[in-house]
Amino acid sequence: MTTATTRHSDRRVSPVFVGILAVTAVTGWATWSGFAEQPGVAVFLFVTAAWVVSLCLHEYAHARTALHSGDITVGSKGYLTLNPMKYTHALLSIVLPVVFVIMGGIGLPGGAVFIERQRIRGRWRHSLISAAGPLTNVVFAAVCTAPFWLHALDGVPAQFRYALAFLALLQVTAALLNFLPVPGLDGYGVIEPWLSYQVKRQVEPFAPFGLLFVFALLWVPAINREFFDVIDAILRGLGVPDNDTSYGYSLYRFWD
Repeated sequence: MTTATTRHSDRRVSPVFVGILAVTAVTGWATWSGFAEQPGVAVFLFVTAAWVVSLCLHEYAHARTALHSGDITVGSKGYLTLNPMKYTHALLSIVLPVVFVIMGGIGLPGGAVFIERQRIRGRWRHSLISAAGPLTNVVFAAVCTAPFWLHALDGVPAQFRYALAFLALLQVTAALLNFLPVPGLDGYGVIEPWLSYQVKRQVEPFAPFGLLFVFALLWVPAINREFFDVIDAILRGLGVPDNDTSYGYSLYRFWD
């Protein structure tokens, strides 16, 4: 089996990730209980830590799928430890997405774990590796919105509900953006194996700029408005009111 050469230590969960989980748990409790003197600070820390957890799981999903598809090098690179410091571009994978959440409430996809694609056989496997990351965001969004669409909000403190709503918004935006068929994003990675060699060669020079292109488009007011209309429609379909996400974002930006 391809996983046989992956050492147990290569899969051991990193203390860094455990620390992020601990921050998520403690600040989530502080948000729920109202323990913090400034609720906005607790919401900020809780949402940011939970967002980083989802980023780690996103990249882990890529790496784990690649491992079972034939790339046995992901273990030695540290990708299976959930340690964000092991990513190819820690700045892009963690820092930049957090900055964009702070700036505009957008779940910007980060990058990335380096997959040795030449080890992977079969177009379906390549597509699945690319899809695994944003599908993790879909699952995370389902978990965050579950109390809403299950009508299980009785007894849930308002501040915690608002934080969950905003966190759900981040997950939905991350999934939607990642699934765009734009070079450099996972959506393009899903369809790339099925494109002709000529098309891939023509698109390849634009891959490093795909994320910047999407970011630039989102700064266009009309496009930004349409994009968030779609996000709001999805969240409403999952039972999350617009006001809850707005209140969550307001609490998150406690310094305003």
